[in-house]
Amino acid sequence: MERTVIHRTEHTRVVSAPAQVVYDLVADVTLWPAVFGPSVYVRHLERDERSEVFEIWAQVNGKVTSWTSRRVLDPARRYVSFRQQRSFAPVTSMAGSWLLRELPDGSTEVVLRHRFSVEDDAPAAVQALITALDRNSGEELAALARVAELGHPVADVVFSFTDVVPITGGAAAAYDFVNRADLWAERLPHVSRVRLTEDEPGVQDLEMDTVTADGSAHTTRSVRICHEPSWIAYKQHVLPKLLTGHSGLWTFTDGPDGPVATARHTVALNPATVREVLGEQATLADARAFVREALGRNSLTTMTHAAAHTGEGSQVSA
Repeated sequence: MERTVIHRTEHTRVVSAPAQVVYDLVADVTLWPAVFGPSVYVRHLERDERSEVFEIWAQVNGKVTSWTSRRVLDPARRYVSFRQQRSFAPVTSMAGSWLLRELPDGSTEVVLRHRFSVEDDAPAAVQALITALDRNSGEELAALARVAELGHPVADVVFSFTDVVPITGGAAAAYDFVNRADLWAERLPHVSRVRLTEDEPGVQDLEMDTVTADGSAHTTRSVRICHEPSWIAYKQHVLPKLLTGHSGLWTFTDGPDGPVATARHTVALNPATVREVLGEQATLADARAFVREALGRNSLTTMTHAAAHTGEGSQVSA
């Protein structure tokens, strides 16, 4: 019987921020798609105070892939362990940990460890995975530092908001409207150009030009995960100046009071650009309000047009 070969990697970074601030960012995976560049979407399957199981979609060596992980959180030690329950080929096992050490000067040493095995221990597969771990781990550690070192409470910089629209024409039809983003330039007044590709079923690359209320144009690019007929998650890669991260989720459900479409946004602000974009007197609170209104308006426009497309009007709630 052949022995399974376990490979190990370790990546470290000193972050000039309190350990608790950094730990909270590591512990809350719902923020990862807005904070970590490789992460696209996280969906919890189980969750309690000290453990969780989630499915995550992320970009690995330029391709979106998914896996399921179980994590155990130890806030007293500021330690998080993880193990993949479902991996992606050629990975046969993947586990590791986050360890946060408080340093005497008040900064934090972050240690991210992985151990893994691959099918047949193929050298090319091992090297490809090490390359991916080096890239993604480096990006994640840099993102932790970028947010934690801002000097603002994380909740002031990274936040979420949700809007809901009744869709009396049916949740499935509303899903189809959002899924067919290639038609948005014809269907939505704030979209002037769209380029959509879907090389793999359910994984879309969407580039579009949108026009804001003041008439200015913006180009955005997103990767989208489409799970027919209930949800579409996305991660924006080409961002406006005010943001360092933006992820979103469209959900389409048939509830007890009828079908509804829900748009949820999670964003990470860039405090360094607030005054440049909004004026010298602008504050973070102004930026939060501006982003909430601008993104919410666009998603509400999309949902209300989806409602109209299914044959019925809608009433908006938040």
